[in-house]
Amino acid sequence: MNIIEAAFFLCFISSSNVHFAGATKQTAGNITPSENPFTPKASLIRYWNKRINGGSPPPSFFLSKASPLTTVDSTRFASLASRHALDTRLSDFCTAAKLFCFPELAAHSVTEKHGDDVGFSVYSDKNFTNYGSDRLAGADTFKNYSGGDNIGVDSFRRYSRDSAGHDDGFTNYAGEVNVADQSFTTYATGSTGGSGDFTNYHTNANQPNGRFTSYSDEANGRSQSFTAYSENANSGAQTFTSYSKNGNGAPNGFSGYGSGSNVVKSGFSGYGETSNGANDTFTSYGGDGNLPVNDFKKYGEGGNGAVYGFKSYRDQSNIGADSFSSYAKDSHNEKVNFVNYGKSFNLGSDDFTGYGQGDDGGNVSFKTYGQGPSFKAYTKDGVVFARYFNNASSSGKRVNKWTEPGKFFRESMLKEGTLTQMPDIKDKMPKRTFLPRTIVSKLSFSSSKTGEVWRIFGAGENSSMAGIISSAISECERPPSYGETKRCVGSAEDMIDFATSVLGHGVVVRTTENVVGSKKKIVIGKVKGINGGDLTRAVSCHQSLYPYLLYYCHSVPKVRVYEADLLDPESSEKINHGIAICHIDTSAWSASHGAFVALGSGPGRIEVCHWIFENDMTWMLR
Repeated sequence: MNIIEAAFFLCFISSSNVHFAGATKQTAGNITPSENPFTPKASLIRYWNKRINGGSPPPSFFLSKASPLTTVDSTRFASLASRHALDTRLSDFCTAAKLFCFPELAAHSVTEKHGDDVGFSVYSDKNFTNYGSDRLAGADTFKNYSGGDNIGVDSFRRYSRDSAGHDDGFTNYAGEVNVADQSFTTYATGSTGGSGDFTNYHTNANQPNGRFTSYSDEANGRSQSFTAYSENANSGAQTFTSYSKNGNGAPNGFSGYGSGSNVVKSGFSGYGETSNGANDTFTSYGGDGNLPVNDFKKYGEGGNGAVYGFKSYRDQSNIGADSFSSYAKDSHNEKVNFVNYGKSFNLGSDDFTGYGQGDDGGNVSFKTYGQGPSFKAYTKDGVVFARYFNNASSSGKRVNKWTEPGKFFRESMLKEGTLTQMPDIKDKMPKRTFLPRTIVSKLSFSSSKTGEVWRIFGAGENSSMAGIISSAISECERPPSYGETKRCVGSAEDMIDFATSVLGHGVVVRTTENVVGSKKKIVIGKVKGINGGDLTRAVSCHQSLYPYLLYYCHSVPKVRVYEADLLDPESSEKINHGIAICHIDTSAWSASHGAFVALGSGPGRIEVCHWIFENDMTWMLR
């Protein structure tokens, strides 16, 4: 803190102490004599009392999101932000403000060229560089690695490079992790023989991100297998760039990859390019997934005598999209087999561009293929289609396993005595807090300044954090839907301002009381309609994944809001107090919205209700 800042701060304290000397109220949401009246939390309480009519203090769940920064830290970090220098104290800032930041791996580097077999168990956040290079035979195992962590970040660079007959096994790697980030760069490059085995990798992870760059390039006879990779994962991205390039006789197997996952995106660029005698199989890849997106670019291009097999690929998935660009182009004697490919229960999208173009002596077969693909510049020779379904659609009522039971329901369900399924309402986001407005107002938040935001939060280009930041900003800048008013807020004061600008100053904010009963059967107890159960307007705020606590808030016209006691089915005792919102006008919603898949209707034909999940909230007039 410079002399001018210190003088201003002391002056502020001196003048303000007189004003708060008589503060004696001890009610929750008011400043008590023992509290420092200059903290961000105290500032939020004063702002609430100024902007919200009715005299009620801010509820504890809302106040708990206030920044924990001390007065001195808040002033110091605000000064750094104004000088675009927060990155120079990023670690201190993340710790003090309780932000979501990736750990610094430089302090956890493992660089030795070990000579013995090593088993890593219950390890996390490591940077393996030049590890295992030039190894002869032996095996390294990674078991229960980064399992159950909130943020799992690991890096493997030049691992097992130029090794011979060396095996690597990853078992239960980064399972049950919230926001996993693993990168494999020049892994096993130039190796001979040996194998890499990924089993139960990223299983049940939230936001898994894995990057394989120049993995097994120029390898000779080294096999890779991916089993139960990213299974049941949520909203992740996996990229394979220059994977097995110039490899010789290197088989790769993907079994159970992305099965049952929700919106997982995989990119294969330059995979197996100019490889010799490779054998890759994709079995049960992306099966039962929700909106799986896969992109194959220059896969197997220029290969010689390779065999690629796709079995039960994206089978029974919801929608989904795959793109094959320059796949197996200019290859020699290659075989590509698609068995039960893309039999999605809900219409998907496939695009084959330059597929098999210039193929010499190859064979491509499609057996039981559907639905609705686009074939552009696709080789016309040596292609066999058996039981091909174009624009196929399933008959009968659709059942979408990715619309969780109880996530959406009809208004008639909100009656006392109804036995129903409660969805998983637990917050899956990393724990974060708001930033004080004095800091967040000085931080860039625009797609035109994404590079500046990356720099502030130490996000390298193409890193998971860079993707998280860009995705959040993109969603916030998305034009509002018809009838929607929206704003993303990173401070509690900004949320108050948005809610009152839409609804006025006589508002109250509500959320479901706790998470008891989540994913279980519950009984609806006493139900009360807010505003007498009449149509009203509300402002709903949902969390976005970002370094600091960021909410996507939007106005929701034509809704009815209810509060209901939730009872234990066995004891009939109250276990929770839920807030439910019913959207009466759904005419502007997408026909593929999960609510219509679950409830069996379409836009504008029915109302759709859902619970307010943990740490989400809705604002309404009193």
